[in-house]
Amino acid sequence: MNRPVLSVHGGAGGHTDELREHAAEYHAALERALAAGTDALDAGSGAVEAVRAAVIVLESVPLFNAGYGSALCTDGSVELSASVMRGSDQAAGGVAMMTRTVHPVEAAVALLDEPEVLLVGPSADAHAAANGLEQRDPAEFVTERQRQKLAERLAAAEPATVGAVCLDKTGLLAAATSTGGLSGQRPGRVGDSPLIGAGTWADNRVAVSCTGQGEAFIRAGAARLVAALVERGETLECAANAALTAVADCGGSGGLIAVDAHGNVTAPRSMGAMPRGVWRPGQKPDTTVP
Repeated sequence: MNRPVLSVHGGAGGHTDELREHAAEYHAALERALAAGTDALDAGSGAVEAVRAAVIVLESVPLFNAGYGSALCTDGSVELSASVMRGSDQAAGGVAMMTRTVHPVEAAVALLDEPEVLLVGPSADAHAAANGLEQRDPAEFVTERQRQKLAERLAAAEPATVGAVCLDKTGLLAAATSTGGLSGQRPGRVGDSPLIGAGTWADNRVAVSCTGQGEAFIRAGAARLVAALVERGETLECAANAALTAVADCGGSGGLIAVDAHGNVTAPRSMGAMPRGVWRPGQKPDTTVP
């Protein structure tokens, strides 16, 4: 038996006025996400359900760029992406360019035992609807906050992608990542979040969820790189930092959270802020907003 651990992040970005002014709300949201994941574990569910439950909470909070309140494309539309990976058999599911599914992370979970790994656009929403997942009119995802962000083009300096990683008591590792993309992105642009090996990875050694400038994380293969370095014998912390160095070599910045099979957790970043939190049995949730 293992001592379970759950970690979440709310995206890497700069120390914005919004982050400082709403620090209490960020802390509360991270704590709710950790509580949701913990409740799933306490109910006997495994790591996949824990990361799903945690990310659903973060997708519901408009302060984060995932699900409701996601960043807007240049045409004012929302395109949602997410991915999930199960470490025991490396089953993976990714969805991108969704416009109607309330919780993209649930659509990704529903792909774990399907032959496909990645679905995009209307096919992804149809897959979600066929699995009974809630659908809404695309306009309902748009908030006034994100309309203003689009006008000001400030998305690069704010928290973005959300994610969770978990080690459950059976030793199963899982990771999930969800995003609304970049403010002002070209419609059809897909970043690292729904891509297995770039924004998300889990195997029997490590689970990783990334956030930051997606194209650089894709080019670096950042999430898979962490796992490869751990497999080679690097510590989790060294592996995670090396992955961010590889991202920097590709001209990008950001952060990630990772947990290994021993319950070690790391959350390095190369940007000014990355709201994040960790829960362990018998301890209060530990959340950090800067």
